[in-house]
Amino acid sequence: MEEVEVKLRLPDAAAHQALSDVLSPYHLRTHLQENVFFDGAAAELSSNAAVLRLRFYGPDDSRCVASIKARAVISGGIGRAEEDEEELDPILARPCVAEPGRLAALAATSRVVRRAVEEVGVGKGGFVCLGGFRNVRAVYGWVEAGLTLEVDETRFGFGTANEVECETAEPERARELLVGLLRENGIPYAYSEASKFAVFRAGKLN
Repeated sequence: MEEVEVKLRLPDAAAHQALSDVLSPYHLRTHLQENVFFDGAAAELSSNAAVLRLRFYGPDDSRCVASIKARAVISGGIGRAEEDEEELDPILARPCVAEPGRLAALAATSRVVRRAVEEVGVGKGGFVCLGGFRNVRAVYGWVEAGLTLEVDETRFGFGTANEVECETAEPERARELLVGLLRENGIPYAYSEASKFAVFRAGKLN
């Protein structure tokens, strides 16, 4: 299925805090996330504009979500990507970070891993771990607009980025409402130009 998101970059921690303050009445939950990415040993996934991600939640790996994303593009603050995701047992998933070769065995029970092997064609060399980053995600239910907003503080090894995202079937409308909220409250922003994964791979903040 296609994932469609509005993605706006916040320039610094002050803008992140200002938006968090404005949205505080709508706060639903905050997630601590660790995102770890994998490719094939022969770059089979990246050569097909795809990536496999394991996302762990909480300090104790209480949850893990595996996803495969492909053909991600961002234009005008709207990101689109083909995405398939599913829950994985974190007890099985966590060892794959240190030993990526274990991922192939999960293809027997994981639809997402199986797609990486069968459809994209990760070969005999198996998987390699590309590393990753941590993210603090605050989720808000903006009731009046009928939108769920995610305000992220993403901690890369080379710096921290701040962003607000909104997954929606009406991206132009959501972008207009979100931009209006930011402008009304004097919060600076810019359209995001790259995904978090692309920033991670580039090794520098966009």
